[in-house]
Order: sequence, then C-alpha cells, then structure tokens
Amino acid sequence: MNNAAVIVRIARERKLPRRAMLVAMMTGLQESSLRNLANPKVPASLDEPNEGSGENFDSLGVFQQRPSQGWGTVAQLMDPRYAAGAFYERLLRVADWETKSLGDAAQAVQRSGVPDAYAGHEDRAAEVVDALL
Repeated sequence: MNNAAVIVRIARERKLPRRAMLVAMMTGLQESSLRNLANPKVPASLDEPNEGSGENFDSLGVFQQRPSQGWGTVAQLMDPRYAAGAFYERLLRVADWETKSLGDAAQAVQRSGVPDAYAGHEDRAAEVVDALL
C-alpha cells in the first residue's frame, strides 16, 4: 500500500482527478502488483531499494518503465515518486485520455504487449484509490 499511497499523493500534488489515479493504479497493479521491482538485467537497479525483481527487458519499478525507452535513469525509475510523476506526465500527453476507457488510457501510456490486461484491474484500483482518498 505504500506505493499505492505514493501514486495517489503525486496525483493530488499535481491536482489530477481521480480518473488519472485510477489509470495509474491499474497500471501499477498490472505491471508489478504495486511492488517496486529491480531487474537483474539492469544490475544497478539491484543496488536501489526494491521489493523484489522482475526480468522483463530492462523494465524497472512500480510501473515497469524502461530506461532504454526514455523514462528516466535507473535510480529515478526505482523511486516510486519519480516513477508516478513520469507516468502522469506521459498520461497527460495522451490527447484523449479523459475519454478513453481506463484500460485504453493505460495502454496509451505503457504500450504493453498485453494491451487488454489493464482493464482487469479496474475494480481493485477503484477500491485502493477510494481507500486512500
């Protein structure tokens, strides 16, 4: 729940609506079960505070963002505050994110190989966000 609280806190600091929080929470649930994951393929990530590891490409952190895709440095992506902020910055660049389905908005940011997976987390994301608001 610590990472979930960070996701909500960053959105509130940026005065973003609940909808943005839901999109981010669904993404975190799908990508890492809200865990800040290091990656053995990125050895420097193992030196950062983490809650386990994953091995998908060079994906890191709660949102499984990739340094090679311009999301930030290893240290930045392993910081849940930075990762949430980076997620929201990209979400806001999606012109129609407020009218897309929540899952489609998440996919527009993440460009996952499993684009329909985010939608399955909508109910749980709503429960978590509402508990933290």
